[in-house]
Amino acid sequence: MTAVGVMAAAALALAACGPAAEKVAPTPAEKVSAVNPASDAEASVPVVLTAADLRRVCKAGLAAIHGQDLSAIEIDGLEGQVVNASWRAPVDGGRRRAQCRVDGDIVTWKPVGAANPEQARWMNQSGDPVARFVLDGDAITINTTLPDGSTATETYSVAAEQEAR
Repeated sequence: MTAVGVMAAAALALAACGPAAEKVAPTPAEKVSAVNPASDAEASVPVVLTAADLRRVCKAGLAAIHGQDLSAIEIDGLEGQVVNASWRAPVDGGRRRAQCRVDGDIVTWKPVGAANPEQARWMNQSGDPVARFVLDGDAITINTTLPDGSTATETYSVAAEQEAR
């Protein structure tokens, strides 16, 4: 008899929960970046890249993300695990500046000196493109997934001694 009472109480408790809420499917970029939770904090996944490799990966990543030639991206300095870079702005001839870091195998960047303060954030949130890198000797491949699910792949040759400065 107690078993019937327990089952009835459980059925009532489950019935009180209501219908299951429908889940919204994640966007393609959210699926790709699921291993990299959105955060403006320091990189959450430790990465073993030398300073020279970090510069190389960021140079290739920023070139791919911004549609620039590799030679256009200049590395201006390194602050811990953050690379400062700049390139000639294609529209007005000024300089665009960005910071870059590596979170696992993802190249993450942040505009520097943006006119809109809301844009001065790390581009690692839902709805942002996701750029993953593969480092193979002098070759750096950047695989970018846009929020609509489309992808692009660029491979660059960046010699280690070229960015060792």
